[in-house]
Amino acid sequence: MKTIRRNQAGFSLIEIMVVVFIMGLLVTLVAPRILGRTDDARATKAAADIRSLEQSLSLYKLDNGQFPTTEQGLEALVLQPTSGPAPRRWRPYLDNLPLDPWDMAFIYESDGRDYLLMSFGADAAEGGSGPDADIDARDLG
Repeated sequence: MKTIRRNQAGFSLIEIMVVVFIMGLLVTLVAPRILGRTDDARATKAAADIRSLEQSLSLYKLDNGQFPTTEQGLEALVLQPTSGPAPRRWRPYLDNLPLDPWDMAFIYESDGRDYLLMSFGADAAEGGSGPDADIDARDLG
C-alpha cells in the first residue's frame, strides 16, 4: 500500500501569536488618536448645526420682518407660532429641529431684533472649557 502525503496547510501557533501581537500594538497606538477626536467632532457638528439654524433664522426674518421671539423659540422654524407677534408670511424653514450633539436643545433667546443662539457643550451648563466649552453663534463669525 502506498501512503499519500498531504501538504499541511494552515498557520502555526507562533504565526498567529505574531499577528495578534501586531494587531494589539496597532490598536494601542491608533485607538487613542481616534477616540480622542470625538469631542472635537461633536463641537464641529454643533457649530455646523448653529450655522444652519442661523441661515433658517435669517430666512424667517426676511419673510416676517423679525426673528422669532424667545417665547416662540426655534420651534417657529418648524411650526407656525401661535403666540407672540404673528408672522406675516410664515412657511416651514426646517423639517425638524435638531438637538445639539449632546442631545440637548440649543439655547435660543430673542427680542425679535437680535438673538442669542448657543450650545452649552458636553456639561450642559454655562461656561466651561475643552469639551464643556459653550459654542456660541457670536463666536463663529
